[in-house]
Amino acid sequence: MQGYVNTPGDKSVSHRALVLGALAHGQTRITGLLESGDVLATLEAVSRLGADVERRGEGVYIVQGVGGTFAAAAATLDFGNSGTGARLMMGAIAGARGQARLVGDDSLSSRPMGRVTTPLARMGAQCRATDSRLPVDITPAPLTGIDYRLPVASAQVKSAILLAALGASGETIVREDIATRDHTETMLKLFGAKITVEPDGEGRIIRLNGPQTLTACQIGVPGDPSSAAFAAVAALITPGSEVTLTGVMTNPSRTGLYKVLERMGANITVTPAGEAAGEPVADFGLRFGALTAIDLEPEIAPSLIDEYPVLAIACAFAKGTSRLRGLAELRTKESDRLAATHALLIANGVDARIEGDDLMIEGGTVRGGGHVRSLGDHRIAMSALVLGLAARDAVTVDDISMIATSYPAFIADMTALGAMIKVHP
Repeated sequence: MQGYVNTPGDKSVSHRALVLGALAHGQTRITGLLESGDVLATLEAVSRLGADVERRGEGVYIVQGVGGTFAAAAATLDFGNSGTGARLMMGAIAGARGQARLVGDDSLSSRPMGRVTTPLARMGAQCRATDSRLPVDITPAPLTGIDYRLPVASAQVKSAILLAALGASGETIVREDIATRDHTETMLKLFGAKITVEPDGEGRIIRLNGPQTLTACQIGVPGDPSSAAFAAVAALITPGSEVTLTGVMTNPSRTGLYKVLERMGANITVTPAGEAAGEPVADFGLRFGALTAIDLEPEIAPSLIDEYPVLAIACAFAKGTSRLRGLAELRTKESDRLAATHALLIANGVDARIEGDDLMIEGGTVRGGGHVRSLGDHRIAMSALVLGLAARDAVTVDDISMIATSYPAFIADMTALGAMIKVHP
C-alpha cells in the first residue's frame, strides 16, 4: 500500500457542528462535514425541528439556527444506526423545549439510553422510554441544573447533559472520573458559551450556567482519527507499505490508538498541520514494520473505545501475546463488539480468547480465509477487510453496506492505496 489519504471529516465533530449550529442564533457555515449516513440523520433531525440547513457543495453546509428553541410541533426523528446523533439530540431537544419521538434501526434500538434519560429526568426533562431503549418520547418541560457524576465514562452522556444545560435554570456540573473526548466543551466555547473545565485527578469537572443562547460561527471539521485508523493499521501490517494520512485530528482524547501502536513499535511520524474547529490536526506518516504484543491497561479505553476492533487486528500480526483489558463497554456498541472481534479473529485462524472483559490475542502469521459476519457493525466490517489485506488468504465479509454510516469513501480510499477489495452485488 502506497500513497496519501485525505482523512474524511470527523464524525463526532460533524454531529456537534450541526446540533450547535441548529441551536445557535444566526448562520453557521460548516466545511468538511462528513456526509455519512449517521451524520445525515442528525442533519435531517435538526431540519425537522426548525433549523434551515442548505448544502452549498461537498461537505459545505449553511445552518440557520433557531436561536435556542426548537419548533413546538412534534416530530419523529429516525437516527438509523447513530448512537451519537440520538444521545446528543436527546439533550438538545430537552434543553430547547422541543417535542419529538426518537427512533432507530434494530441495532440502535437495542442499545442503552437510560444512561442519558436518567440525568435528563433529574433536570426535569419529560422523557418516556420502554426498558431504557428507543423509541424515546420527549415533551417540553422546564429544566434546572444538576450536579452529576458520570457512572460510566461516556462523552455522549456528558454532551447530552451539557446541551440540555443550555436551556436549564442555574448551574449544571458534570463530573467525570476518567476524562472523555471533549469536543462538545471545545465547540460550545467556539459558539460563545460560558463554560469552565477543571482537571480533577484523572478526570474533569465541567460547569455551565444556564440558560444561554449560542452565537453562530464558522466550523472547519478536522479529519477523523477513528476513520484514519483503518488505513493506519493496514499500512503497519502490510509488507512494503508507506502511507500518509493528512489532516488527522490529534485531540489527546482521540489518539489513544496511535499511542498504543507506538508502544508496540509502529513506524509513525506526526507532523503538526494547524488547527480546525478548535482542535489540533497533523499529518501522519506510517510504514510497515514489526510490531510487538502489548498488555494494555483498561484506563486508556476512553481514548480508543472505537478503535479496539482494528487494534485487535494489529495485535494479531504482532509478536507475542497481547491482552486488551477492561472492554465491557464494547458490549454496548452497534454490536457486542467484544464478541464480534473475537469471532472475527477465530474465523481467520488467530488464537484468541475472552477472559471476563479482557481479550487475549496470540500474534504471528495470520492464515485468513475466513467468512466474517459484520452484525451490522461498520467497524467490524472494516476491521475484517483490513485483516484480509495482510493475511495469507483472502477474507470475506457478509455485508459491508453499513460502512457508509461512518466512512462512505472507505473502499475508494483503500483501493487508491493499492488494496484489492472486491465488492459483490
